[in-house]
Amino acid sequence: MNPADMFTQVGSVIASVMFAWAMFKQYCPYSVQEYFDKYSKRAFTFVYPYIQISFNEFTGDRFMRSEAYSTIENYLGSRSSTQAKRLKADVVKNSQSVVLSMDDYEEVEDEFQGVKLRWASGKHISKTQSVSFYPVTDEKKYYKLTFHKRHRQLILGDYLNHVLKEGNEIKVRNRQRKLYTNSGSYWRHVVFQHPASFETLAMEAERKQEIVDDLVIFSKAEDFYARIGRAWKRGYLLFGPPGTGKSTMIAAMANLLNYDIYDLELTAVKDNTELRKLLIETTTRSIIVIEDIDCSLDLTGQRKKKKEDEGERDEKDPKPKLPKEEDSKQSQVTLSGILNFVDGLWSACRGERLIVFTTNFVEKLDPALIRKGRMDKHIELSYCSFEAFQVLAKNYLRLDSHHLFARIQELLGETKMTPAEVAEHLMPKTISGDAKVCLESLIGALEKAKEDAILKAEEEAKEKEKESARLKAEEEAKEKEREKAKAEEEAKEKAKAAEEAKEKDSSAAENAKKHAKDNGFCDNGNGELNNKENKQEGFSH
Repeated sequence: MNPADMFTQVGSVIASVMFAWAMFKQYCPYSVQEYFDKYSKRAFTFVYPYIQISFNEFTGDRFMRSEAYSTIENYLGSRSSTQAKRLKADVVKNSQSVVLSMDDYEEVEDEFQGVKLRWASGKHISKTQSVSFYPVTDEKKYYKLTFHKRHRQLILGDYLNHVLKEGNEIKVRNRQRKLYTNSGSYWRHVVFQHPASFETLAMEAERKQEIVDDLVIFSKAEDFYARIGRAWKRGYLLFGPPGTGKSTMIAAMANLLNYDIYDLELTAVKDNTELRKLLIETTTRSIIVIEDIDCSLDLTGQRKKKKEDEGERDEKDPKPKLPKEEDSKQSQVTLSGILNFVDGLWSACRGERLIVFTTNFVEKLDPALIRKGRMDKHIELSYCSFEAFQVLAKNYLRLDSHHLFARIQELLGETKMTPAEVAEHLMPKTISGDAKVCLESLIGALEKAKEDAILKAEEEAKEKEKESARLKAEEEAKEKEREKAKAEEEAKEKAKAAEEAKEKDSSAAENAKKHAKDNGFCDNGNGELNNKENKQEGFSH
């Protein structure tokens, strides 16, 4: 038999088997199928006596990343470098070392106490079928461990404990802080390498020490929070003008506590459900940041606008309408969702976390969002003081004192300038880095800012005077209008009263004439009434 005929026969047999199996699955009663599956699996265990354990990347419907998965990934890194043909590489520790891990659909072998095992990596990919402005690809990775069933006790006990212990040790050695940002309902990260520290932060020493003490106490307060029955988290509200160091303080917090940072962009979150998923996937020992929260989503304005739009729609057309395409594309995160994110039940799913809000205009925020218990500590970062300037001078110019400091102290007390603006003038402008040049540049800028502030104040005073004069003129004009209207009203009242009096007199005269006529009197033409009977008697005499 030639190879072509052999492949033809094999193909026919396979097709027949597949057809028979399809007919069996479709028409055979379920009870018979269940009986067949039960005994076929038993028969298969005799042929394939291996046990498989899967470790999925996410647990609970992608709500939380599995710690076991991350630990196994670290453990398999060293073994992958010597066995796997396809690897993934990442640089850590300031580009001084490379960490390798298995690529997808790759296998490596391991040995423990003379027992051989096999690890395999894989992933399931499924795309949502709905049309959405936020397309989501559901990718679920996993590691699969395969071993002989006679080694079950050894693997489930000693081996897995060995894997977790060694994987955690590798994780500690290779740990690097990360800066996460959200893309839809997923987090993406880069290595966080910011040099900020509280020593270099432009702020009064007493205030810095207060914040540092608060952070350190929080990081060591796990037992305290458990004892009082509160979730191990703390909220910070940083507010002040732009350029006062809010973002720098967040970086200093992360460096002090060795925490990761999750920079949450609310406008990229579809709704409250995605916001909750993002919260659950954050790790412990992290800082969750929402910068410029007053600009991220106009939550209170959003609710008011929605009510007004609904009211106008109900007045014009009582029939309900489908949502506009623009509305469907906008983020549907609500104030209630933010409040639950900060201190709702889901916020307690992880411990040792800081939640930090920043804003330039604290008065714009909803009071419910920043009350004590949600934002536990409010930190105002204002304009540069002389003590903050001294920190900047030491950082930029390595100066502890200078004869120009007195003039700078005087000017800082008379004008407003942010630490960022001060730092720009202290930046060396020449190769020699002459400190005097930088300080004189700062003095010139402060003097100009002072002059500008004076001119601005004068202009504002003039504008205020003009506005006062305008308001006064308008008030006088209104008063004249009121007096004129009052005089016209009084004249109308007088004319009306005179008319009424005239009408009353005329009516009285008419009544008198009528009464006289009824009693036999007549008008003599001179306005006098004569009795007709007396007149007739005179003629007769």
